[in-house]
Amino acid sequence: MQTMLAIIAPGQGSQTPGMLNSWIEDAKSKSHLNSWSDEIGLDLLALGTTADADEIKDTANAQPLIVAAGLLSARALGIENYSVTSGHSVGELTVAALSGAISHEDALRLVRARGLEMAKAAAQQPSGMAAVLGGELSDVISALNGLGLIAANENGGGQIVAAGDLASLAALGENPPAGSRVRALAVAGAFHTSYMASAVEPLRALAAIITTHAPTIQVISNKDGDVITDGSLVLERIINQIANPVRWDLCMERLNTLGVTGVIELAPAGTLVGLLKRGAPQIETLALKSAEDIDKAREFAKGHL
Repeated sequence: MQTMLAIIAPGQGSQTPGMLNSWIEDAKSKSHLNSWSDEIGLDLLALGTTADADEIKDTANAQPLIVAAGLLSARALGIENYSVTSGHSVGELTVAALSGAISHEDALRLVRARGLEMAKAAAQQPSGMAAVLGGELSDVISALNGLGLIAANENGGGQIVAAGDLASLAALGENPPAGSRVRALAVAGAFHTSYMASAVEPLRALAAIITTHAPTIQVISNKDGDVITDGSLVLERIINQIANPVRWDLCMERLNTLGVTGVIELAPAGTLVGLLKRGAPQIETLALKSAEDIDKAREFAKGHL
C-alpha cells in the first residue's frame, strides 16, 4: 500500500498557558524563540511559559505564539521528506514557512503584524466566534442566517464556527440548532469575516516586500482546498483569507484525495486531529502536543513516508 505523510498546523483558539514549556528545554529551541522575540518585539518566551489564559487570548499575542509553537515543534521533529502541508487560519503562516514559500523570520514578522491589525479591527466592534458542534448543516446555516451570524469556518466533521456580534452569539448559545451544542471560542473577534476588512490592506502592503519562493512541499489552501505551487500565491491567499471564510472541510477532502495516509498536527496540537477523526477517519493521525511526543511522532512518520 502506498503511504503519504502530511504535517498540519493549528489556528487560533488552540493556545493554552505554558504551551512552550516542554519545547524550550532544548537549548537551540530556546535560542530560536529568543531570536524571534527580538525580531518582532514580543516576548514569546514569557507568553509561552508564564502568561495566563487571558493574556494569550489577546489576538496580538495569540497569533505569533501559535506560529512560534508550530515552527519550534516542526524543528524538533526534524522530518523534511513529507509530501503535503496545510494550516488552519493563522496556521497557514506556519506552513508557508515550513514549505519554503517564505522564511521563518518573515512568517513571524507577518504574524506579528497580522495579530496587531486583527486586534485593531476587532476593537472597532465587539465580536467573537463560537463552534456549533453537530446538527444538520442546513439547520445550522439557517440558524446563523436568522441571527445575522456568519459561517466563518466550515471545519467538517460536524463543526461550523459562527462569527459575529456577541449578542447574536449569546442568542445562538441559548437556543442552539436541533441536535447541536454551541461552545464559545477563546478568540477576541469575528475572524475570517467582513469585521476584519480593515486588517487586509496593511498586511497586503507588508506582504508586497516579502520575498517568496516556490514551495518545496504541496500546500493546501484554506480558500478552497486547492494545492498551491506558487509562493506568491500562497502569500496572497493567506492575506485575503483574513476577511474570508476558512474551508477546512475542503482541506481535509484534499488530504484524502491526494492519498495522504498519516497526518501529524504540530503544536499546539489536538484541534485538527479531532476534526480529522470525525471528517476523514480513514487517515491516521498523531497530535504533537509536547516535546515528550517527539519519539512517538517520528515512529508514526516512518509508517507513512
